[in-house]
This record gives sequence, structure tokens and C-alpha cells, in this order.
Amino acid sequence: MQTLSFPNKELCASIISLLTSIFPISLSNSTESENQVGTVEFLLLGLSDDPDLQPLLFGLFLSMYLVTVLGNLLIILAISSDSHLHIPMYFFLSNLSFNDICFICTTVPKMQVNIQRQNKTISYTDCLSQVCFGVGFAGLENFLLAAMAYDHYVAICHPLRYSVIMNLHLCVLLILLSLIICVVYALLQSLMLLRLSFCTDLEIPQFFCELVQVIKLACSDTLLNNIPVYVMTSILGGLPLLGIIFSYIKTVSSILEMPSAGRKSKAFSTCGSHLSVVSLFYGTGFGVYISSAVTDLSRNTAIVSVMYSVIPPMLNPFIYSLRNMKKALMNLIQMSTL
Repeated sequence: MQTLSFPNKELCASIISLLTSIFPISLSNSTESENQVGTVEFLLLGLSDDPDLQPLLFGLFLSMYLVTVLGNLLIILAISSDSHLHIPMYFFLSNLSFNDICFICTTVPKMQVNIQRQNKTISYTDCLSQVCFGVGFAGLENFLLAAMAYDHYVAICHPLRYSVIMNLHLCVLLILLSLIICVVYALLQSLMLLRLSFCTDLEIPQFFCELVQVIKLACSDTLLNNIPVYVMTSILGGLPLLGIIFSYIKTVSSILEMPSAGRKSKAFSTCGSHLSVVSLFYGTGFGVYISSAVTDLSRNTAIVSVMYSVIPPMLNPFIYSLRNMKKALMNLIQMSTL
């Protein structure tokens, strides 16, 4: 079976190698190759140690991975092939689908490879790659959901000015600005990890390298790492969420003032898919941090992380295709059969 790898892993590895030459990293208890990154390996505990469950987990996650990639790819193809869908709402949706593909490709393939090889280790470079890409794609998801909420707000509250406000330049600017912020934040966190020293017990109670879990394993002082994590996470996660809440307060108020019941139903239907995705993403995200604070059981934390990092990208295509894109998907299927 062909080995799966992270997207642009070679590029990230090259960047990390350059950074490690500037910020040397060492194992506090190592006697050989103390400053060499290649000697550091983490252990991903995963969801279960039971050998009998490994084939089941492999098949389950492979199915979810394929459904996520194919489902979101189908959304992108349907939008690109139908000129009626070349509007801001579906422009953001196609970017969200692409981001979901990248997000799941950051975590699940390495888990599949480890199960196949019966080896739970991950190198320092690979772990930093997962942290870098995971933080970046998770942050971009926040901004894309906020941009989609703003699009719904303008469409419902200012319908006559919609085409003027939501022009192509603004849509592209929102995407590029969000991407730049998330890339800078992800690289900043990767840089901050390079200053840490690690002990020999490097067990991560997850199926992928999560930023907070990696910081917990450090032997050196982590204050300078924890401050940016909590401050920037609150800003990059809180501001988009506040924007979404504000947008929907205004949107719902405008919908309730509509005189026609048909227009109300259509407006709520338009917002329903996005609200479902927002609830799924933020609900599972908050669940991860609440479970981490309440319980120390690694398996429970790993299971909740699956709900956060795998389930939302997998369900997003079903939510949008069932409500908004039936006709476009049918046209795409008909074109493929010709």
C-alpha cells in the first residue's frame, strides 16, 4: 500500500531545518546528538492500544478520510462547473471545502501509516509539520466561516447593495488577508516550539500532534509559549465567532421583519446550512478544551479531538449538498456520465 504523507511536507521540513539551525533544540536527558532534531521522536498514543481494534480503526478512518476528500472535492467541482454558482457565497464555500481537505490531510494520513506499520512514533520534523499545518488550517476555518456569515448578512440586510458590497475584490481580499494571518500565526507557533527542550517521555495522548499537547511535554519553561497560544487563540478564534454572532443577530432581526412568510422561509433556509456548520465546528472545538480541562483521561481527549478535527470536514459536504446544491451536483453527475 502506498504511504500517505502531509501536504507540502518537504517544504515545511526544509523551513524547519533552516529554523533549527538558528534555534537549536536538545533533549535534556540525551547524551548523544544532543542538539540534533533527528534524535527527537514523539509517541502518538492514538485511540486504543488494543491490537484487535487497529484494523477497525484503520478502516473507519480510511472511510472518513475518503468521504471527506471526495465529498469536498465534489463540492468544488460542482461550484466551478456551474456558472450560476459563481457568486460570493459559493466562492467562500469552495475555499472552505478546500481548507477541509487540507485540514484532514494533515492528521489522518499519518495515523493510517502508523496503524499499518504498527508503529506509533512520529519524528520531530513531522510533528512540527502537523502543528504548523493544523494551526493554520484550523485558524483559516474560523475566518472562512466568519466571511460566510458576513456574506449572508449583506445578502439579507442589504439586498439592493449586495453586488456592490460583495464584489470580487473584497472576496479575494478577505481570503488573502485571512490566509496571511493564519500562515504568520502558524509559523510563529512553530518558531516558538523550536526554543523548547524535551524530556525522554514524549507521549502525546492524541492521534496527531496538537500544539498544546506538545508544549506540555517540554522540560524547559513554557511561559513564553503558553502566552501567545492563549492570547492569539482567543483573538483568532474569538473575533471571528463574535463577528458571526453579530452578523446573525442582525440577520435574524431583518428576517423577522419580513412581511412575507415565503421570504422568511427562504432566508432561514439560506442561513441554515451555515449555522449547522458553525455549530458543528465551534461546538466540537469547545468540547475539546472542556474535556481537556475536566478530565485527564487521554483516550477521552483523543476521542473528542476526532469530533473536532475529522467529523466537521466530513459532514460539511452533506450539509451543503443536501440543502443548497442538489441541482448543481445532479448536473455534474450528468456531465460525468456523458
